[in-house]
Amino acid sequence: MSGLEEMSREELIALTRALMAENAALKAEVAELRAENAALRERVAMLERLVSRNSGNSGMPPSVDDLPGRKQPKDRASGRGERRPGKQPGTRGKALAWSDEVADGDIIEYFPQGPCGCGADLGLAADLGVTARHQQIEIPLVVARRFEHRLHTVACRCGTVHTAPRPAGVPTAPVSLGVNLQAWCVYLLVGHAIPVHRVAELVASLTGAEPSPGFVHSLIGRAATAVAAANARIRMLLTLAYVVCCDETPIRVGPKKAKKYLLVACDQLLTWYMLGGRDLDTFKRFVLAEVTGVVVHDRYQNYDAADLGLRDHQLCAAHLLRDLEDCAETYPGAHWPRQLQMALRGLIHAANLARRQGKDAIPAGTLAMFTKMFRGGVRG
Repeated sequence: MSGLEEMSREELIALTRALMAENAALKAEVAELRAENAALRERVAMLERLVSRNSGNSGMPPSVDDLPGRKQPKDRASGRGERRPGKQPGTRGKALAWSDEVADGDIIEYFPQGPCGCGADLGLAADLGVTARHQQIEIPLVVARRFEHRLHTVACRCGTVHTAPRPAGVPTAPVSLGVNLQAWCVYLLVGHAIPVHRVAELVASLTGAEPSPGFVHSLIGRAATAVAAANARIRMLLTLAYVVCCDETPIRVGPKKAKKYLLVACDQLLTWYMLGGRDLDTFKRFVLAEVTGVVVHDRYQNYDAADLGLRDHQLCAAHLLRDLEDCAETYPGAHWPRQLQMALRGLIHAANLARRQGKDAIPAGTLAMFTKMFRGGVRG
């Protein structure tokens, strides 16, 4: 600094003190900026992590993958995970098989028609037998037919009058829709989740019958009442199952489309549904409180509630695989996430293969190999 040589001792001391104070203030400001920078880095990392969440590395639904700014799952971004149309590699082929069990009324004979080159009528020619056969699987044109049930009344010689009872499935109304048509409507509603008005239109287009949307909607309650006893048996059998898989999904129900949850409990053969909420009271009425086996579920806290009793738990393997995918993206240099994924997928494939082959367990060598791989990944 110029002019320092001309400054007195007292002036130099004052200048030094001023510079020291300014330096201390700058250090404090730098420390504050560093703290803010660290906080901003942490916030940016958190936001980047939130944006990177998708159906491939978390429990988020696939519908969020197409939101603006959302990172696509790796398999979708690369195209390797896209399912190609038609038969998939490794799946069993299926072809239309020839059948010798064809009803006589469904066999149609064809003979040459018209004149021969010589002028003779081919209708009078000698039949040399069948030289080619072609089978075609077809459904007849479905047309709703109207049946009239007439209940007669008779008088016995003793004077007692008897009236024939109404057949099962025929209500007291003068005109009604039959049981088969009702079952078809319920199948479209429940099995294929087709809206009520579209079911009414579809049935009218295919059969000519014209059920009203109100009637179609009423069939849901009737069907629920009809299967109530079967549902009770399914629930009881699930409480005795060795492994029960549970899940819950939001659903809009009722005239005002109120948000509720469809709770599902199932094993390989049976499935039981319950409509309710995600509160603890609903879970107490759910099948969980009575299950004696292993419960497979996601991380929702109510599954682990102490009020539901003690039992063995297993996190859903799909959730585990997505968590490991998240770990692989978060720690790209680590080998253990991919190793654990390979082990889990190998065990799942081996279990599915054993089931298809009718075996009770995975081969010992396969089980030992993937178990060792999994434990190595945990240690890694």
